[in-house]
Amino acid sequence: MSHHFIEFKNVHYKYSNGYEALRGISFRITHGEKVALLGLNGAGKSTILLHTNGLILPTSGEVNIGGIPVAKKTSVAVRRAVGMLFQNPDDQLFMPTVEEDVAFGPLNMGLEQQEVERRVRIALERVGMEGLGKRAPFQLSGGQKKSIALATILSMEPDILVMDEPTSELDLVARRKVADVISSFDHTCLIATHDLELAKELCRRSILVEHGKVILDGATEEVVEQFIRRYQG
Repeated sequence: MSHHFIEFKNVHYKYSNGYEALRGISFRITHGEKVALLGLNGAGKSTILLHTNGLILPTSGEVNIGGIPVAKKTSVAVRRAVGMLFQNPDDQLFMPTVEEDVAFGPLNMGLEQQEVERRVRIALERVGMEGLGKRAPFQLSGGQKKSIALATILSMEPDILVMDEPTSELDLVARRKVADVISSFDHTCLIATHDLELAKELCRRSILVEHGKVILDGATEEVVEQFIRRYQG
């Protein structure tokens, strides 16, 4: 069995204010699948993503990443396997320079400096941000920050990519670059997005969530069609 899978088994999650964000979420994403997670704001998409690397843990139910049950004691192993792109890149960029941000993960993996530098160079090239390594993140545009945040994940060479609105704030050129990065990623991807065209381009399968429940799970063309009828018709 491949270790590049994501599995949710009857996951419920209730925030501290009592709001039940997830109400029995179940699905399995296997090695190499690129799956879009669709739904309106507040449907539970971001809460699902936060479960994939243990930033939050289920109130009940189970999340399993490549055979590792997500729990406090497994958080290091899970976060090495799952590269997560947050919707707001400011949540991921905190070092004085772009290079240092992209190098942070590989350095904490204990890699040698030469390998770290190689990974930083390749990651920045892949997102089209080569030449910005010496810049401070706060000097960048929102779209540039998003691309650099993606580079910080790619430099760690994860087994699984989990992305929250990866093309928001991007111009057409940067959007194309990010789409190409996702397309070329050989392993498993889960992408929460409002960009229905991106979902149709990159993902054969889509999962539609509403009020913390999966209401559709199937071929992207069919799920997008139902999404449009349900919410935009």
